[in-house]
Amino acid sequence: MTSTAQHQAATLAELTTLRVGGPAARTVVATTRQQVVDAVSAADAAGEPVLVVGGGSNLVVGDEGFDGTVVVVRTKGVELESGDWCGGAFLHVDAGEDWDALVARAVANGWSGVECLSGIPGTVGATPVQNVGAYGQQLSDVLASVQTWDRKDGRLRTIPASNCRLRYRDSLFKDEPGRYVILDVVLQLPVNDLAAPVRYAELAAQLGAEPGERRPLAEVRDAVLALRRRKGMVLDEADHDTWSTGSFFTNPLLTAEQAGALPADAPRHDGGDGRVKTSAAWLVERAGFPRGFGLAGERSPAALSTKHTLAVTNRGTATAADVLDVARAVRDGVRERFGVELVPEPELVGCSL
Repeated sequence: MTSTAQHQAATLAELTTLRVGGPAARTVVATTRQQVVDAVSAADAAGEPVLVVGGGSNLVVGDEGFDGTVVVVRTKGVELESGDWCGGAFLHVDAGEDWDALVARAVANGWSGVECLSGIPGTVGATPVQNVGAYGQQLSDVLASVQTWDRKDGRLRTIPASNCRLRYRDSLFKDEPGRYVILDVVLQLPVNDLAAPVRYAELAAQLGAEPGERRPLAEVRDAVLALRRRKGMVLDEADHDTWSTGSFFTNPLLTAEQAGALPADAPRHDGGDGRVKTSAAWLVERAGFPRGFGLAGERSPAALSTKHTLAVTNRGTATAADVLDVARAVRDGVRERFGVELVPEPELVGCSL
């Protein structure tokens, strides 16, 4: 070990954007890649459960906490290997870097391809797990490779993007949960002052543009941030609508038969592989769950965001059980009304729906 990792007691509520979750048996704050590997390896050798936490923006941890070692990844480093108009900007980014700070840096330097992913909370290391995407962009568009610690084989392994099985909110890292600890990612970003053609009508309207137009990177970033703030999707200490994991459910991918059974006005988009993607938010709202829905009305400790029906929020005093009760009511209501099973997007640790 090149330096000593910091050990401290913590509740998971302190480490997650939802701000719920009980105590950790042991917490290690790792500031170098080697400290991450050493902490995980030591816990594995001792037979202890391991939970790796970055920004905590995609975690719901049960009120009993985590009876094992929590490794908090706080590694920092952005290395520009090369950057030109022909090959693009080739970046090595440590897993603990803040994602939105990286997007801001890319926009300022004329590196395109991630400007529509502005405002997404969390760290860089989490982005391949979900193949994060928004407003027509997704990480798979720009990911070159991921360096990992393979806990099964006990060695460093670099995985090219083509082997990461990246798809809608899914990846190799979800297929084999817990096996790979992401240490850094390599991105290849086109060098261009203009963003890619605007694909989403909502974003085009915010920009005052037509779909297919190209606008400067900074304009697109500002427009995306404005849209996300309007939906409570940019972290704000004073705004309980942002005390969430973002969208709690993924947009369902349905068979043609399932999609055909939905009402005629239900959104339908190409989901790939012959599947049809519909809107989870549309289903939630049409099943009778409006913005601000809570099980105890205005006094509910957890409730749907007042700005966006897909976010289950902590109104300030919620427990994990409170959050899950709201999510469960919504899931069951959509299933009863439409026969569609909503799938949670965040990782559930020590709890379940």
